[in-house]
Amino acid sequence: MNGQAIGVFDSGLGGLTTVRQLHRLMPEERIIYFGDTGRVPYGSRSREILRKYAQQDMAFLMHHQVKMVIAACGTVSSTSADLGAQLPVPFTGIIEPAARAAVQATRTGRIGVIATAATIASEALPRAIRALRPTATVYSQACPLFVPLVEGGFTDPADPVTRMVAERYLAPLRGAVDTLILACTHYPIIAPIIGSVMGDGVTLIDSGAETARHALRVLDSAHLRADPAAPGGTEYYVTDRVQDFERIGGLFLGQQLTGDVHHVDVDQL
Repeated sequence: MNGQAIGVFDSGLGGLTTVRQLHRLMPEERIIYFGDTGRVPYGSRSREILRKYAQQDMAFLMHHQVKMVIAACGTVSSTSADLGAQLPVPFTGIIEPAARAAVQATRTGRIGVIATAATIASEALPRAIRALRPTATVYSQACPLFVPLVEGGFTDPADPVTRMVAERYLAPLRGAVDTLILACTHYPIIAPIIGSVMGDGVTLIDSGAETARHALRVLDSAHLRADPAAPGGTEYYVTDRVQDFERIGGLFLGQQLTGDVHHVDVDQL
């Protein structure tokens, strides 16, 4: 048994959808969440800046002596996973878990990927999918407005603004795929809108949920799980206003945000 915390980071609040699944699967585990809310979004940044931010985010979590690091961010997972592989603890991003789930779910081998511009440009998911199923056809679509819409609270399934944006982005994928990877952990918050636009015959892959399941398997295999009787709990660290995080965080967690929220000076990372 290992009572150290699991470290999770994201550019903002999207990674809380992964934390939500970790709470469900492993309520006894302690979690330290780092949201770089002062520098969100990552999706439009250059690769060099993204790798710098990823190194800082990982170093912050390692300073807290975590037993595993999860990059709950599609952008970091697609541009900086090699940095995570160098850590002295297990690491995972969202790419491999999401690709594996999509390959298992597809009936036709026609898989869609929606993500930030940086994740799409990296082509990390198409490579991971084809490594598992060489005959797969992958359709990719950047959806850069989804992150600010979600963090701005435009998440109601009937919201006309988010629905209009979704219809515009998803038009090239409708009828072309039977499986769609939500390759940004913000996107599950608007999954009802995405699913409605895509239609009933399309299976949505929640990258955050798949990553949490993968983390469970990794911790089990490495004998790093906490005592099943432990109370668990989560500490949150953000680089912008704590009040904003507390106000919106419950939307991502699916319940009221509990646990301490701390501010981190981004210049000290």
